[in-house]
Amino acid sequence: MKASMIERFATWESFLGLLTVAVLAYATLAVPNFATVFNISQAIAGASERALIVLPMVLLIIAREIDLSVASILALCSVAFGVLIREGVSLEVAIAFALLVGVTAGAFNGVLVTYLGLPSLVVTLGTMAMFRGIGYIILGTGSVNEFPDSFTDFGINTLGESPIPWTIVPFLVLAPAFAIMLQQSAIGRRIYALGGSPDTALYAGVRVARIRLCLFIVSGLVCAIASIVFTARLANSRADNAIGLELDVITIVLLGGVSVFGGKGKLTGVFLALILIAALRNVLGLSQIGGDAQGTVIGLLLILSLLMSTTAQRFYSTFQSALTPDRKAGRGSSGRPDTAKTS
Repeated sequence: MKASMIERFATWESFLGLLTVAVLAYATLAVPNFATVFNISQAIAGASERALIVLPMVLLIIAREIDLSVASILALCSVAFGVLIREGVSLEVAIAFALLVGVTAGAFNGVLVTYLGLPSLVVTLGTMAMFRGIGYIILGTGSVNEFPDSFTDFGINTLGESPIPWTIVPFLVLAPAFAIMLQQSAIGRRIYALGGSPDTALYAGVRVARIRLCLFIVSGLVCAIASIVFTARLANSRADNAIGLELDVITIVLLGGVSVFGGKGKLTGVFLALILIAALRNVLGLSQIGGDAQGTVIGLLLILSLLMSTTAQRFYSTFQSALTPDRKAGRGSSGRPDTAKTS
């Protein structure tokens, strides 16, 4: 009974939930203007792109892959979108082209990893610089900041009288789909199997190459969607958009309990980590702490998340073993040898 109670409540998600509630409570009581409707709306809007890109990153890391180029894909798609708008192309065509650029970039990463057998860490480290460099070649150090009113309204308006900004709506639509796919579908089980043991998954008939390629394509597509959200929110298209965003995304995923070695993790913990990181960034901003210092805090949190996750797993395993009744051969639940019944 005790072991079952520990299994139910002594989880990383429970700890993360308590930590998130504690941070929100502290910020509400001690940080001026944190609990205002305007600030809450701004905090949600500021997390919109991270929330979107977290979704495919979870799938990639569970499958023992990673994509360091997500921020650069976002910037490249933003540049492509902005340049088309500047040239007078319709909003719908510009959005479609930006999505195509994202899919192409993701497929490029996927082909290099899947069919050439290159490590995703090295591939996406290279394309992180390459995609952003292409953005600089197209747009230079300039920017595009004139967009249709309907587009900029999407970036600043909220849902009715609520503090929920329109920019978070794509995440609210995609998050349930990703959760169902990962936790309830056959493709989700294959992703876990791939991350747990790629060789075993391959011998079990899982189409490893196809799944990896599709995951990178999905990552590129979601980054393109995030680029539209980012551009609408800031009304600005530049090649240096979203620099450092990949650090936040990876921190959120690992802090949410997804194993860096693959095969483990749930979106529940990741959503809690997303709220925690968004709250921390907002509190730091309200405290007049700049972006560089915020990056330092997020980097330290990434290291601590790895240490705490590993330590918590070891402690939980040891504690569970101590509470598990002795069920060795020849012993019953009371610890005494079982005796055969006779008629």
